[in-house]
Amino acid sequence: MRHLLTLDDVTAEEIQRIFALTKDLKAKLEDGVREPLFPGRVMALLFEKPSLRTRVSFQAGMAHLGGSSMMLGDDVGFGKRERVDDFSRVLCEFVDVIVMRCKRHETVEQVAKYATCSVINGLTDLAHPCQALADLYTIQEIFGSLRGSKLAWVGDANNVASSLAQGCGLLGVEFSIAAPKGYEFSAEFLQSLRASFPNLQLSASNDPHEAVRDASAVYTDVWTSMGQEAEKQQRERDFADFQVNEKVMASAPDDALFMHCLPAHRGEEVTSGVLDSPNSVVVQQAGNRMHVQKGVLAWLLGMQRG
Repeated sequence: MRHLLTLDDVTAEEIQRIFALTKDLKAKLEDGVREPLFPGRVMALLFEKPSLRTRVSFQAGMAHLGGSSMMLGDDVGFGKRERVDDFSRVLCEFVDVIVMRCKRHETVEQVAKYATCSVINGLTDLAHPCQALADLYTIQEIFGSLRGSKLAWVGDANNVASSLAQGCGLLGVEFSIAAPKGYEFSAEFLQSLRASFPNLQLSASNDPHEAVRDASAVYTDVWTSMGQEAEKQQRERDFADFQVNEKVMASAPDDALFMHCLPAHRGEEVTSGVLDSPNSVVVQQAGNRMHVQKGVLAWLLGMQRG
């Protein structure tokens, strides 16, 4: 049984297969064709965190593919009424795929361990593989290829940054990160990343201007994510010099894209001038969440035909 918990679960060839499916399905949708590849298939969404893009994009995408979805709330008793192994095995009797958005990555791993259907990580504290795939697909879609691309991350080395670094390693994209001291990738993660992708061009600094030099795309995220509200004031002080503003973008090439996984806090991690600039692709990037996740669903469910 195949799952997508982190990008360690896929190869470069499989990502390009997902991207090919994405391109085909997106083109058909733009022509008014919603090909029902998986009629009668059911997707369960098990979310411990609020969501706009992840929830709506998965539900809309599954509908386009001819299937249905259900949002599971507290009433199902996940993590409360029964052991995870019992919950996982029983849920899989009813559905064909499970999408999870959880506070702890271990929760997704536990459900996947006992699942008899595919489990997709829709966000955990450790990884956000669907976001990273949509981001890299967007760059490929705009430039025609990822060859020779450089992705620059400015801000916290969080779950999205970690998944992007893995994706860059898989697809041969240079990755640079500028994070405040204390918010960098852990030594353990860097060791694992370099072991998995010895040819990855990776640079890390505490200088946003240095990180974005020669970048194809400049990416940032909120300074305070869900669950970190108690750290908000401290983070605002620590990240004050890491705002992606017009001066930072001026250090990047003129055609460098601006990317953000949204929601954005205008005036904090990014200025409105950058977010609304012609170089900003945040809406296209968000829209591609649905298209790429349709590719992921088509790839995973296509293995389970019959």
